[in-house]
Amino acid sequence: MENDLFLKACNLEKTPRTPVWLMRQAGRYMEEYQEIREKYSFLEMCKNPKVAAKITIQPVDKLQVDAAILFSDILIPIEAMGIKIEFQETIGPVILNPVRNSREVESLKIPEPEEDIPFVEESIKLALKHLEERVPLIGFSGAPFTLASYMVEGEGSRNYENLKVMMWKDTNTYNKLMNKLSDTIVKYLNYQIDSGVHALQLFDSWVGCLSPTDYERYVLPFTKKVIKSLKNKVPIIYFATGASTLLELMRESGGDVIGIDWRINLDEAWKRIGYNVGIQGNLDPAILLTTKPLIKERVRDILYRAENRPGHIFNLGHGILPQTPVENVISMVKFVKKWSIR
Repeated sequence: MENDLFLKACNLEKTPRTPVWLMRQAGRYMEEYQEIREKYSFLEMCKNPKVAAKITIQPVDKLQVDAAILFSDILIPIEAMGIKIEFQETIGPVILNPVRNSREVESLKIPEPEEDIPFVEESIKLALKHLEERVPLIGFSGAPFTLASYMVEGEGSRNYENLKVMMWKDTNTYNKLMNKLSDTIVKYLNYQIDSGVHALQLFDSWVGCLSPTDYERYVLPFTKKVIKSLKNKVPIIYFATGASTLLELMRESGGDVIGIDWRINLDEAWKRIGYNVGIQGNLDPAILLTTKPLIKERVRDILYRAENRPGHIFNLGHGILPQTPVENVISMVKFVKKWSIR
């Protein structure tokens, strides 16, 4: 592979500089994406392999990042389970048939990716063809708890009260749901590995709403089950937001790299999870709305905190905001490359 810095960092190998890629690096802030978006709905883009592959490659060409991530959505596998999803511009994803009781959980199927979502394999193979071994391709899925949060709440939530009540009060139903989701995710991620991705990211975006006790009891066993069940081992990044109180427990997931947000300094986070695991992060995405001098200052601060240790992958603490000026993102990538040369 022409540029394998990202994979080496995942494996704690020394690299001549810090690799960089960005969550939502293909998205609404890019003019090239907007041109395609005018012709298709969001789900249509995800399910059209030619379109998904083209969008996957856009930031590699435009930003010169060190990895591509498949253009898709974390809710794709739960739609195949029987969940009806509608993407609304002002709200985001809305679940039209939320799951709230044991009967509704039992009605969900565990999909066979080859039969139920074959477009994912086609998208991966097309993206790999277009990448021509320039950089690695990352596949991904939502983690069991985060997918459950959408399925039970019906849309994004502040308090996740429906899911928490199920978790505490109807634990049997909760466990059935989490087991079905875990089995679905394992099949889905193994399918991506077989299709050719070089690494995987498991998004546990909303797990920060839990206490450490609840995370350890109700979430960690399922996350560990997923990561342990992946075959043909590729590097696994386990990412969460608002999860600074959970870092030591997240380390127990088995992920090769722990992705963190900006609510904790990178040096403190890495010390807590241990230097025998990689770390990814952790620039606040809102910084990219400001000025190049301020972006440079924050980039240098994160690199300083990483102390040139092998295993740091530069990223944001969450996805790029839609209103971000693309020239600021390009500058940020250049700053990382320049200031992290060993």
